[in-house]
Amino acid sequence: MEFQEINEKEYRSFWENHPLKSFLSSPEIAKLREESNWKAHYVGVRENQKLIAAAMLLSHERHLGKREFYSPRGYLMDFENLDLLAFFTKEVKKYVKNQGGYVLRMDPYLLYKQRDIDGNVVEGGEDHSRVVEKLLSLKYRRVPTPLMEQVGWMFCLDLKDKTEEEILKEMKPNVRNIIHKTEKFGIVVRELSYDELEEFQSIMEETSKRKGFSNRKLSYYQKMYELFSKQGEVKFFITELNIKDYRDKLLDEKSEKEEKKNHLGEAKYNDAARANLEKEIASLEKRIQEAEQILSEKGTDVITLSGSMFMLIQPEVIYLSSGNYEEYMKFNSQYLIQWKLIQYGIQHEFQRHNFYGIPENINTHPKDYGIYEFKRGFNGYVEELIGEFELPISWHYTLFSLLHRLKRK
Repeated sequence: MEFQEINEKEYRSFWENHPLKSFLSSPEIAKLREESNWKAHYVGVRENQKLIAAAMLLSHERHLGKREFYSPRGYLMDFENLDLLAFFTKEVKKYVKNQGGYVLRMDPYLLYKQRDIDGNVVEGGEDHSRVVEKLLSLKYRRVPTPLMEQVGWMFCLDLKDKTEEEILKEMKPNVRNIIHKTEKFGIVVRELSYDELEEFQSIMEETSKRKGFSNRKLSYYQKMYELFSKQGEVKFFITELNIKDYRDKLLDEKSEKEEKKNHLGEAKYNDAARANLEKEIASLEKRIQEAEQILSEKGTDVITLSGSMFMLIQPEVIYLSSGNYEEYMKFNSQYLIQWKLIQYGIQHEFQRHNFYGIPENINTHPKDYGIYEFKRGFNGYVEELIGEFELPISWHYTLFSLLHRLKRK
């Protein structure tokens, strides 16, 4: 085996055909990071002149002129080939040291233990525990989940060989009902152009303030669009509702209910049906008043409800980011966006729909458990990745780690 630097073209060709590929390990992400003064390095291992492992390493200067190295969703290799993993580690450590690095971080897109929809380990399922053990024996250090840069737990739905009807049937009944209602309301999912990304960023800004997370700058979304949209690998969507048409539909529905009620006889056995119709009419009246208020306050027929960002790189559609205007969350438009992208995935032969991040150890009902509950309603399974690891390169690692711990405290 021979370890060597490779060029971007060689790496891309290897990446495109590798089962562990992710948008995060693509050369486009290197170009994105270059905006923040990161430098890209491409390395690989050849055996009989054939490339059998590769990694994109990104580096930037941190302290005392030393460089931090990071391989996002790297490495691309057969991790179960423990001899290859040991050889790659030995050689990449020398490479990083020669480049002035003090640490190498990596977080492979590799399943740890196969889990079911409830997060329970599947007996006899896929298990890469020995890879983790090997990494630890090679002096990698496991990064605690709260400090990981990328998500470690995900929720996914298989699309391969499935029809839309089958997927819909396997959802929770309440999720199916919500999707049907959003379609009945007339909610529309619309893809945004580059010039409209400010609208998406505004939704994310409102959501970040409400939920207490840091929002990306508009320039990030614009750069992602520039890098991935030409190949159709990133898409931004918003949901819209013509509130005037929505109100008119409610008025028509109310008239139908009232007509049914008026046709009921005075007989005692109609009391239950009458009471039910009166309840439905009262609910419709409340929604009509809300729609009238929105029309009055906004002064426009069409309102924006929510937005989402998806990465679409075979074999998966990834639900990467989303936000809602709090006042319109009752319309549940995010359910419709998910359904439209699930349909897109089936139609374009993607193998799975990845709802992406969920809290770890969901059986303990952690904070943000509602995120998992929302995604679980579509059916699917939990995925736990092996996590993020740091490989110390020089004595500076100990010093800088201590400084970072003190800073966090």
